[in-house]
Amino acid sequence: MTVGNFDGVHVGHAAIVSRLLDAGRRLHLPTLAITFDPHPARLLRPESAPPLLTTPERRAELLLSLGIDAVMVQPVDAALLSLSAEAFYARVLRGAVRAAAIVEGPDFRFGVGRTGDMALLGALGAADGVEVAAVAPVMRGDAAVSSSRIRELIAAGDVAAATALLTAPYRLEGLVVHGQARGRTLGFPTANLEGIPTILPAAGVYAGVALPAATGPAVAARGYPAAIHVGPNVTFGATGVTVEVHLIGFAGDLYGQRLEVDFLARLRDTRRFDSLDDLKAQLATDVARADTIVAGHRIGSGASID
Repeated sequence: MTVGNFDGVHVGHAAIVSRLLDAGRRLHLPTLAITFDPHPARLLRPESAPPLLTTPERRAELLLSLGIDAVMVQPVDAALLSLSAEAFYARVLRGAVRAAAIVEGPDFRFGVGRTGDMALLGALGAADGVEVAAVAPVMRGDAAVSSSRIRELIAAGDVAAATALLTAPYRLEGLVVHGQARGRTLGFPTANLEGIPTILPAAGVYAGVALPAATGPAVAARGYPAAIHVGPNVTFGATGVTVEVHLIGFAGDLYGQRLEVDFLARLRDTRRFDSLDDLKAQLATDVARADTIVAGHRIGSGASID
C-alpha cells in the first residue's frame, strides 16, 4: 500500500505506484492507495491551504488508471489529525488495512505534527514484519516533480508544462450555467462553468478537450476539441472571472450538466478588442488553432476525440 495526498497524480506519484505494483506481484497481494479528503492542510492551516489540482474522485480515477487495485479515500477530521505517528501506523496502516508492504516517497510524513518520517516508518515496519520502501523523487530539469510545482505552472498559465509533469492533462470540472449569451450572438456559443473546485489557470485562452457528462451508465463521455476562455470579458467591461468553453462541433443543451475540460496548451492572453468584428475574427483564429492542437494531441496519444 501507499499513503499520500497524491494531488494531481504526477509522474513522481507514478514512480511510487510502479514500485508498489512490483511489490504486489512479488508478494501476490492486491495493491491499495490511501488518499485524504479534505486535504489535511484545510483543517490544520486553512488560511494557507494549497488550492487543489484534483477532486478525490478524479484522484482515484487517475490512480486506478495506473494499475492500482483499489483506492481508499480517508476522511480527515480532528481525531485523525491528533493521532501520534505510532497510533497512525497501528490503527490506519496496520489495523485498518493490514499492510504487508508500504511504499512511499522519501519525504513522507505522518502523525500529529508530521512527526513520523521514513526512518520511523521503517523501524515500525521492521518490528512488525512489514516491508517499507522509499522511492526517490522524479527529477525534471533541476527540480523534483511535486504538486506545488505543478500548481505554480497552472497558476502561471503554462498548462503544457504542467501536463508534462502529470500522468494526464490538467482537468477541471464545473456545472454549466446560463451566461450572457454573448458567444452565441458572436457565432461561438460557450458553456459557462461554475462551482469549479480546483485551481484555475491564469487568465487567457486555451486549447483543450471538453467532456460532457455521459448520457447513461454504459455510455462513455465523448470528447470535443475546445477553445477555453478563462478570466474577465474585458471587451464587454466585465471584471469577474469566468470560465467559458466553446465545444467545437457540438450541438445540444448542456445546461445543468457537469462538464469536464482538459487543458492542453495556452493560445494567448485575454485582451480588449476595439470592435465586435475584431473579436469575431480572433475567436475564429482561436478555434482553428485549438482544433489543430487537439488533433495533434489525438494523433500523438491515440486518445479518442471526435
